[in-house]
Amino acid sequence: MVKLKTKRGVAKRFKLTKKGRIKYSPGGKSHLASNKKAKRLRSLRKRGILDNKKETKYLKRMLPYG
Repeated sequence: MVKLKTKRGVAKRFKLTKKGRIKYSPGGKSHLASNKKAKRLRSLRKRGILDNKKETKYLKRMLPYG
């Protein structure tokens, strides 16, 4: 069987947890931070967990080896 290719853009943006859920960093904190409130920037530091089942299934197909 041929090795499956990982979508590199997805691999850079998403990681799998031990339980198989998908975690990601929210966008919007790389530049123009002086216009944003401190509370908003603090909340953007935290990793998010994807809850949508359909998107999770789609992203797992793009990350065949986790």
